[in-house]
Amino acid sequence: MAEKETVGKILITEKEIVKRAKELGRQITRDYQGEELVILGTLKGAIMWMADLMKNIDLDTRIDFVSASSYGSSTTSSGVVKITKDISMDIYNKNILIVEDIVDTGTTLKYLKAYLADRNPKSIRICTMLDKPSRRKVDLQADYIGFQVEDLFIVGYGLDYDQKYRNLPYISYLEPSEI
Repeated sequence: MAEKETVGKILITEKEIVKRAKELGRQITRDYQGEELVILGTLKGAIMWMADLMKNIDLDTRIDFVSASSYGSSTTSSGVVKITKDISMDIYNKNILIVEDIVDTGTTLKYLKAYLADRNPKSIRICTMLDKPSRRKVDLQADYIGFQVEDLFIVGYGLDYDQKYRNLPYISYLEPSEI
């Protein structure tokens, strides 16, 4: 089998991601000790990060998924958020941990957090693999952050460009000429 060609410059290795997931998993376990936790993954990008994180959370957990976007088929946020797949469980009085791949403008997550708050959960926190604060357009801060990244078009480890590169075992970025 031929070795895969590296896409872009590797910013964060798989080893670094797995290590950070262990650290945050331990912190989340401490923060919710004795409580049940609903881990809510955002589709599709957060799947790989969510799997790594879950392996390191030693609590009674349930999982569900939601799909929301303000991007459509574009590479820039439209500012209009659309829920394309809603959660399937009752979250009344539950601790919710939204697991996200990347917080960029914050528009989608701010909307999602308010949307979920209308269902009266006990708490809502956010755990993101990547945080890109230079692009933030709304007042939103994740509670748990894997890594902070610069304003680059990030791909790999669940993040895509036109549905490609999600399966890369590392975080990389595409140059503007490649987009």
